[in-house]
Amino acid sequence: GISGLAAAWFYRREKPNARILLLEANDDFGGHAQRNEFAVDGHKLIGYGGSEALQSPHSLYSREALDLLRALGVDIDRFQTAFDRTLYPGLGLSRGILFKREHFSVDRLVTGDPLRMVADDIPPDRLNARPIAAFVADFPVSDTAKRQLVELYTSQRDPLAGQSRARKEEVLERTSYRDWITKVWGFEAAVADTFQDRSHDFFASGIDAVPAGWARETGYPGFAGLGLGDGADNAEMDDPYIHHFPDGNASIARLLVRSLIAGVAPGRDMEDIVLAPFDYSRLDADGALVRLRLHSTAVQVRQRDATVDVAYVQGDVVRGASAKHVVMACYHSMDPYLLPGLPAAQREALALNVKMPLVYVNVAVRNWKPWVARGVHEVTNAVGFYSRIKLDYPVSLGAYRCPRSPDEPMVLHLVHVPTVPLVPGLDPRAALRSARGELLATPFDTFEREARDELTRIVGPGGFDADRDIAAITVNRWGHGYSGGDNPLFDPPRKGPEPYEIARARFGNIAFANSDSEWAAYAHAAIDQAHRAVGELQRS
Repeated sequence: GISGLAAAWFYRREKPNARILLLEANDDFGGHAQRNEFAVDGHKLIGYGGSEALQSPHSLYSREALDLLRALGVDIDRFQTAFDRTLYPGLGLSRGILFKREHFSVDRLVTGDPLRMVADDIPPDRLNARPIAAFVADFPVSDTAKRQLVELYTSQRDPLAGQSRARKEEVLERTSYRDWITKVWGFEAAVADTFQDRSHDFFASGIDAVPAGWARETGYPGFAGLGLGDGADNAEMDDPYIHHFPDGNASIARLLVRSLIAGVAPGRDMEDIVLAPFDYSRLDADGALVRLRLHSTAVQVRQRDATVDVAYVQGDVVRGASAKHVVMACYHSMDPYLLPGLPAAQREALALNVKMPLVYVNVAVRNWKPWVARGVHEVTNAVGFYSRIKLDYPVSLGAYRCPRSPDEPMVLHLVHVPTVPLVPGLDPRAALRSARGELLATPFDTFEREARDELTRIVGPGGFDADRDIAAITVNRWGHGYSGGDNPLFDPPRKGPEPYEIARARFGNIAFANSDSEWAAYAHAAIDQAHRAVGELQRS
């Protein structure tokens, strides 16, 4: 993944003549930064199957992360022109909400959604949004729920009037957004239902597992009268979500590999990486200083006196390697099984990082005229299988051009987050494990059937025919998806160091990287933790 590749890059910068072996369990490098390619009616389409963008680089990225990107040839400001923020708004398209008959008694697409996304890629004056009252008037809910929704969006009333700022902040942490709507505001359950799955894409959880404070910070309504300021008014939210390659952060992984391994791909910057052909036979070449070995699953890492021994499996063969230093850039919850001798406290801290499962499904279609006919480019499913269904980000880089005409083939991006019902007293990490089990037991046919069904409900009235228009479907399952941390709804306040600080403590000549080391599902966290891990080893 990005953290392991970045660790190799930082290590080689400090020791240019070091021999570095990267072990990758999967059949490709990149970790969550995966690339999907399609050939449809003579058009080459590239989509992202995982890590999708550089989130708010002007506000969140460290000097070390920005220096790495610059060294790889990434110009952050180039995305201002590569990402076409006017394409969909210029066609009159807006965001919408799908209400499904199974939950709302009728299938209905409501367009003109005024609620902005986190670090929105669409400018606020180009949302093609409708006034709140007109938008909500089309919801298939009771008149009472409609009045309550308008109040939630527009009211300056303080539902916690008379309470101190500290008490308000405590309530926001300890109350789910669903309970904030139904218990604090006292609104109908149908009001909360209209938001239920909206949080899946960013939090990999429904609003029953998202603290109200998190909802406030990411722009959800219902907090204007608290007197706490606009929680969504911050640099992270204001940095537009446009720092995206056509294949998401797979291009960052490709840039790292091209920098590390001579001759693996031509080119020198962010413009040519998108279409650069990679020679996979060069990844693990004899005699190379840096070698990347695919299909190699680490099964044990053991500290010796001055070296570290690593056992890994290729096919049905167990192999071994020894090194002066090892960086563990894998899932932290797996490390206790791989590292004998770890202190008990570190084992416990590593095991706390139970990742959230999620699925990115890319559907290649022969054209996107039905979306224009329906007036939407992105749809939130209020309660359904795919929580977010959208036209791909319009990004053109180098010789790659995104689809610009509705007559051209297009990649549709669909997000599914498996969840299990929250039971009082249930350990939320156990719920994540259960949801992962459900994901791994779900056949491809289910993802295909649900994609065809929900796309038909959304754009079928605009002329979409699943049998005719769908050219291909790729399902990217991430049983270990977002790296999350404590949730104040379930986890009590901790004293002393954070668990991730205990988890990432250097163990002999072994250091820990990956975004897990920060409990943050971001590319910049992966890079920062790689830099920290290598720095720890360099001091030995």
